[in-house]
Amino acid sequence: MRAVVQRVSRASVKIDTLTTGSIQKGVVVLLGIHATDSLDELRWLADKIINLRIFEDNNGKMNRSLADIDGEMLIVSQFTLYGDCRKGRRPGYSSAAPPEHAKPLYEQYIEEIKNRQIRVATGTFAANMEVEIINDGPVTLLLDSEKNF
Repeated sequence: MRAVVQRVSRASVKIDTLTTGSIQKGVVVLLGIHATDSLDELRWLADKIINLRIFEDNNGKMNRSLADIDGEMLIVSQFTLYGDCRKGRRPGYSSAAPPEHAKPLYEQYIEEIKNRQIRVATGTFAANMEVEIINDGPVTLLLDSEKNF
């Protein structure tokens, strides 16, 4: 699994003109699922993101996690995180999980986060969405369950 994690002061996602999810202080997670991903990668990524110390403490140091600040998470599926741009000019997506594999894992990821007492908002799987992000910092991190970066 891959994720782009952005610390935000607020964020929302819309489909057409309808807001399907919004959060205040927390993180936006753009979530890409690999064709071979399983519950192991899902749990690793959930734990990693919830416990990343990317929020400031009273001394202005990034020492607090999403769980520490009682923050929120907006989760948006994004298969393009597995776009391979090494050849040519059109990204290849053969590493991305097909929808029948990705959608159940996306839904399980949402449940995993909720089960850890984090307030969750979401986009809609495979929809064309507009994501509005007010990046705080800015703080943007890339995570990969295979630890490629």
